[in-house]
Amino acid sequence: MTHDPVTPDPITPDPRILDAAEAVQRMLSTVEAGGAAACLTLSTGSEAGRRMMVMRPLEGAETVVGSLGASALDRKARELAVEALADPDGSFGLKEISTDDETVEVYVEARGPVQELVIVGAGHIAQPLSRMGVLLGFRVAVLDDRPDFATQERFPEAHRLIAADFTDPFVDIAIHPGSHVLLVTRGHKYDYECLLRLLRMDLRPAYIGMIGSRRRVRATFVQLLEEGVARPRLAEIHAPVGLDIKAETPEEIAVAVAAELVKLRRGGTGASLRDVERVADRFFAEATPENET
Repeated sequence: MTHDPVTPDPITPDPRILDAAEAVQRMLSTVEAGGAAACLTLSTGSEAGRRMMVMRPLEGAETVVGSLGASALDRKARELAVEALADPDGSFGLKEISTDDETVEVYVEARGPVQELVIVGAGHIAQPLSRMGVLLGFRVAVLDDRPDFATQERFPEAHRLIAADFTDPFVDIAIHPGSHVLLVTRGHKYDYECLLRLLRMDLRPAYIGMIGSRRRVRATFVQLLEEGVARPRLAEIHAPVGLDIKAETPEEIAVAVAAELVKLRRGGTGASLRDVERVADRFFAEATPENET
């Protein structure tokens, strides 16, 4: 569900004081369910310490809880929350808001959906992928239909280990816009079942990656088209997965996939920085016989 950053309607101040513990609980529950939330805490003035939250659940209407103590401040705070929610990664710290009566400082904290790495398949490639995911700040979930594979001993850093049925693999885990799904199952038929489920969801994950050779990927795509999946949807799938670094070992493959996830998050070309910056070519003239020593 998307929310347009329009100017908010006036709101009625909530006389109830929102304490820190409740604010944290509401923030966490909202973002873990795939939504976004912003909390603004008044830092100056006679009502310092009062809080107001704007929460945008994955589905349903925007909710405002708490108040900074005056309707004019609340209107300005909600406008600031809308701006913060448009870029939650950079929306922390003190901000100033002004009304006709006063100028105050508020501390703004905004968070988007929890960034989750869902690894479907718990084989030998999944282990370094799980470790790399945690290093990149993802909350990692590992799914497999083999109880002896998706274990705490093999994936000590994973947040969740799920015994899944690959015919309905996501029944016990919510897929949302903060989800990054990696398909590293042991067989083509399982990749196909998982992809079909993902592509039929109303809420699309941020990333779908599938490991496999060109032949395996092609066979999967052919089946999806025969099943009625629209051709443009296939372009959303990162398959074969990862950046081209000629990775061969499970650890090298994990690095290639991690690099692609960082590229998705931060941008860039994926090219060597040496070739992008070309420092030697741009700043140092080629040596000539007379200046050689």
